Amino acid sequence: MLFGIGIVLGGGFVLVSYFIGQKKKSAEKEIPYECGLDPVGSSHQRFSVKFYLIAMLFILFDIEVVFLYPWAKIFNNFNDLGLGGLLFGEMAAFLGVLILGLAYVWKRGALEWE
Repeated sequence: MLFGIGIVLGGGFVLVSYFIGQKKKSAEKEIPYECGLDPVGSSHQRFSVKFYLIAMLFILFDIEVVFLYPWAKIFNNFNDLGLGGLLFGEMAAFLGVLILGLAYVWKRGALEWE
């Protein structure tokens, strides 16, 4: 029922906006919006692959932090059960793989920004 109400309200808002909204077109409204500034250059310019590589590495290490927080939260509970060593070893292996990956991309020069 909640899903249906959401669809009806969403569709209703879109329809009301379509019928009530202004439809005056101008050259200024047709240009791409770039943070309130006039666009500079072509919208089809190519970005360096390094830009995407650094973005993916940032996401990878950000996910690492997301996994570390819940692990740290439950570590004492497992330590009380006598499984702290196992849990610590698994996290050490996980961090070891990530550190090896970081060393590899650092040695390959993927983190150098030109």
